[in-house]
Amino acid sequence: MEGVVLEESSATAGTVSRSGVWWVVGIAFAVALIHVFTNNRYGFHRDEFQFLSDARHLDWGFVAYPPVTPFLERVGLQLFGVSMVGLRMFSVIAQAVAIVVTGWMARELGGGRLAQMTAALVVATSGLPVFEGTEFQYSSFDYLWWVLIAYFVIRLLKTENPRWWVPIGVFVGIGLMTKYTILFFIAGILSGLVLTPARRYLGSIWFWIGIAVALIIFAPNLVWQMRHGFISEHFLQHIHARDVRLGRANGFVKDQFIICANLAAAPLWIAGLVCFLRDRRYRMLAWMYLVPLALFAFGKGRGYYLAAAYPMLMAMGAVAGERWVGSMKRQSRLAVEGLFFTGLAAWALLVFAILVPLASNGRLKQFALENNGDLREEIGWDELVRTVAGIRDSLPPEQRENVGVLVGNYGEQGAVEILGPAYHLPTPISMTNSAWLRGYPAVPPSTLIVVGFSREAADKAFTSCRLAGHNGNSEGVKNEESHSHPDIFVCGPPRLPWPEFWKQYQNYG
Repeated sequence: MEGVVLEESSATAGTVSRSGVWWVVGIAFAVALIHVFTNNRYGFHRDEFQFLSDARHLDWGFVAYPPVTPFLERVGLQLFGVSMVGLRMFSVIAQAVAIVVTGWMARELGGGRLAQMTAALVVATSGLPVFEGTEFQYSSFDYLWWVLIAYFVIRLLKTENPRWWVPIGVFVGIGLMTKYTILFFIAGILSGLVLTPARRYLGSIWFWIGIAVALIIFAPNLVWQMRHGFISEHFLQHIHARDVRLGRANGFVKDQFIICANLAAAPLWIAGLVCFLRDRRYRMLAWMYLVPLALFAFGKGRGYYLAAAYPMLMAMGAVAGERWVGSMKRQSRLAVEGLFFTGLAAWALLVFAILVPLASNGRLKQFALENNGDLREEIGWDELVRTVAGIRDSLPPEQRENVGVLVGNYGEQGAVEILGPAYHLPTPISMTNSAWLRGYPAVPPSTLIVVGFSREAADKAFTSCRLAGHNGNSEGVKNEESHSHPDIFVCGPPRLPWPEFWKQYQNYG
């Protein structure tokens, strides 16, 4: 009789677990649908234009990032053409998978339906994951790789099967081919190994096979970096110094609460961290969070860099929370759950209103534009390209025969390169990031339409400059282009010979 009871309990637990999985999938699907139905509003972000440009020049590496993201964007171009919804689909899928895998982590840690749904809901309503579904960014995929690695580490520690080091190695390698900040997560993994009983895996052949797999996947980009003098290191040093100078690294601690996770879920992820620290089996995951946290904090990293480390904390916190409320009387349990999910929903409404282009006009759009600088950067690119084409058409025939468009940043470069063919504009000339490596035309143009330079900078770099037009947008939105680069010039050739000019004006952005 006792065996029958145990069997029935096991069957019931399995049913609840499967039910939780379907709820988690439903949450991910609902979030994906919201993104699909709203991702066609406004326009491409300036960062997306850089990915689109690099997608047309595939290589094993790029100045600003490794090759995975441009490769995926190239696939998107082949499948969907220049479609915002289509090209952002991979980001939407990545965030949906991250939500599902977070639910799986809660299940692996012993959580039932409530824990799985809670963990998934928290990730689905946290600032950075929501943002990552709105644009095509390398951080969208970097986030997923961190979550998958954490899931496989949980599987490793739970089953004690060292073969899980192989999938860990696969996604570490793919992560290195996506965004270099995963090195900080790798530091956390290695620290967790050394500082916990998991150090026994250091003697396993599967651990070293996992390392070998990661290095094999990363090798093409490493070779590319060696051939280009580790140019990405110089880029990252420049960008980090700029971010610190502009104060973009300020508020790191605050960002952990309001960007990396749903603010109402702070008790959940803190509880998850405490539980990992107290659990001998899973303590390694605590160090996988604490070590990157310390490195980013002392190194003045931007607040969102650590966002992908929170789903594993949420999963453990949700399991602990489920057990805690399960020990309460019904009224108390309902009160606690009601308070928590109300707070979660309230923060979710704010996050979606700010980060997702829910409205194409009206007060909700105005609210989003006032509070979200990234949405402002999606406005005005079509008008810029159309203005440049109009300036080209206004030139005398002898100048139109040999005219070039020279731009000051990667957003302008990508916009002219991707949207310009509709106006028969030439491929833009850009000195920023990987475009600089591609060089200038074999026969340089004698007339330049110069975008992204101030009057002083244009006169210093080029001959015979005259104001020819303005860069703005009909909606009156204040963004980088309308505020910092409002003027467009027609100029003669650079004051220096083209080879010297190219060497002197290399730019990181």
